[in-house]
Amino acid sequence: MPNGFDIPLPFLDEPFRIYFYGILITLGVLAAALLSVREAKRRGLDPEMVWDMLFWLVLAGIIGARLWHVLTPSVSSGLTVSYYLTHPLDILDVRSGGLGIPGGIIGGAVALWIYARKHKINALVWMDVAVPGVALAQAIGRWGNFFNQELYGAATDLPWKIFISPENRLQGYTDVEYYHPLFLYESLWNLANMALLLWLGRRFKDSLKPGDLMLVYCIGYPVGRFLLEFLRLDIAQIGGVNANQTFMAVVALAAAITLFLRHRPRKA
Repeated sequence: MPNGFDIPLPFLDEPFRIYFYGILITLGVLAAALLSVREAKRRGLDPEMVWDMLFWLVLAGIIGARLWHVLTPSVSSGLTVSYYLTHPLDILDVRSGGLGIPGGIIGGAVALWIYARKHKINALVWMDVAVPGVALAQAIGRWGNFFNQELYGAATDLPWKIFISPENRLQGYTDVEYYHPLFLYESLWNLANMALLLWLGRRFKDSLKPGDLMLVYCIGYPVGRFLLEFLRLDIAQIGGVNANQTFMAVVALAAAITLFLRHRPRKA
């Protein structure tokens, strides 16, 4: 399956290649921005601020996503943190893959917080505006893994199994043809998370506190990612521990406790 297409340009010796992964990430960012604009208008906020902060959030997200991959490389890639430290230029080679969603979310959140401080707006309110769009962007972007034939899970014979070409199979699985489409599972989970956030924002708009939707997102996405890690083959390990799964468990638990404490019944 082709992962992109070439565009011949007269001033280049080689054609310019456009990757489907990049197209889908771009579409995801645009969809997230449009949904955030709609949410901002619904809340009576200035929708132009979405476009004003978008570049910085995307830039910080890419940097955070790349750093997350560098610090938690998958076992199957054969790369380690030590490799990147001794080959620092390879850290910049995002075309070879390696973008970790947790790092991207953290980077974007930090950028939003800095932007909010600078413009004297409530960061928690704007995080609530953004998180449904973030979930939508994740759902769209995950289809880039389909074209790259990556992010597949354990072998399976289920009707929705996905065929992986021999050159894209992990070591030890060269004779296995069909796998769980983890990218599809995560995409559907993110769509459900987006729907939940939009529903909560409307159904309980009078009782939600600033940051509540962000906390719900920090429960919903990590729970799904935690469960899907049990099917994943190319896990990221630190000291023999699945780094992504452990991190997701900590985030979900911390967010759930925080949300409970914010709304626990108080004694008269």
